Amino acid sequence: MNEVSVCLVMTNPVVTHQPGPVAYGTNVQTGEWSTGLCSCCSDIMVCALGCLCPIALGCYTANKYGENVCLACIPGGMTAMRTHMRLTYGIQGTICNDALMSFCCGLCEMCRMAREIRIRNGET
Repeated sequence: MNEVSVCLVMTNPVVTHQPGPVAYGTNVQTGEWSTGLCSCCSDIMVCALGCLCPIALGCYTANKYGENVCLACIPGGMTAMRTHMRLTYGIQGTICNDALMSFCCGLCEMCRMAREIRIRNGET
C-alpha cells in the first residue's frame, strides 16, 4: 500500500487595503474643519457655554466625543483630543499645529471642536 502525503500550504492573507479612520455621524471627510475658528455664532449654544463657563464646554466636548470629561481639565488634554479628533475625521494638520491652536486660541478652538462634533453627529 502506498502512502500519499498531503501537503497543505498555509498562506497568510495579504492586506491590500488598510482601514481608514472611523467617521461618526456623517461620512464627510473633506480634509478641513466644518466651521472656521471664529465661527462661534454659528452655534449659539456652544458659543454661550464657551463664554459663560469654558470648563463646562470642555467637559461637554470630551463627553460628546466619547472621552473622559476630565480630559479637558488636564494640561495637554485639549491638544490630545484635538489631534485625535482631527485624525478620526480625516482633517489635515500636524500635532504642532494642534498644540499651537490649543494654547494660543484655546477657547475658540474648543468651540470649534464642539461644533464639529455636533455637526458630525447631526445635532445641528
